[in-house]
Amino acid sequence: MLKPHPTELRRLVEEYETLTAAPATAAESRIADLAYTLCVSTGTRDVGTALATARAWLAPDGRDTDGRDTAAAAAPAAV
Repeated sequence: MLKPHPTELRRLVEEYETLTAAPATAAESRIADLAYTLCVSTGTRDVGTALATARAWLAPDGRDTDGRDTAAAAAPAAV
């Protein structure tokens, strides 16, 4: 599987997290678009797994932003 460019993947994760942290707005369709793009980009089927996989790929030390080991998240589940 091809991996997305880290800069683009980081932008997707940051935009998704920013929009989901904000109060409910008209951005719901953009959130759905980002969730879909993250899933496609990481080869996963749900946004939680996609975010974990993206964080694992982006973490320089193999740990996600919460300090958890990301070895399991680094390899996406078969789609």
